[in-house]
Amino acid sequence: MALPATVRVKLSSEAAESISLTPVVVQEIPVRELIEHMLGITGKDEPRIRDLLLRGSLVAGASRFRWQGWAADPEGLREVLASFPDPDPARAFAAERCVRAILRGGRQPIELRREAVARKGLFRRETFWDLLMEVVGPAAAYAGYSYRERADRFLREFSLSETERLRGGSGAIPYSTLKDQIRSVAFTQAELYVTR
Repeated sequence: MALPATVRVKLSSEAAESISLTPVVVQEIPVRELIEHMLGITGKDEPRIRDLLLRGSLVAGASRFRWQGWAADPEGLREVLASFPDPDPARAFAAERCVRAILRGGRQPIELRREAVARKGLFRRETFWDLLMEVVGPAAAYAGYSYRERADRFLREFSLSETERLRGGSGAIPYSTLKDQIRSVAFTQAELYVTR
């Protein structure tokens, strides 16, 4: 069966809570948008996506999507999948397009959004984001494309001196909780998201 332009989907919450009643919302969404939710889980695995379309059920994040399943036309599905970006290992890290970083290596990751840590404080010439991008430099290694984040992923391992440099520069962060995390939580690498 050819891919429809839109799919009637029942959306409900999968949030982990005690007994709760969550409303079910029914809406028409473009088939490309439904497939985009699948890509965050499956990547461009055509057989898995065909199976999900036939099954008529998907849990993505805290949402459950349900629809009347159908056997998707392979050519139509390939055409839709071709409209999404592919991983490109030849891409170089571009600090100016980096929108998010996650410091990893300890018990908990530290999430840094550019807009949160790129603000200059009073009498500051450099932001924490500027320092992070300087430390990361061109040495970040390509790690694939994230369909969920709509961005290329890069990884960068830190030396002990680089980690200490980042801890020392955390005073430029305007949020005390985030500043304390960087100073006290162990981290050894950064996972960076760069938009195209």
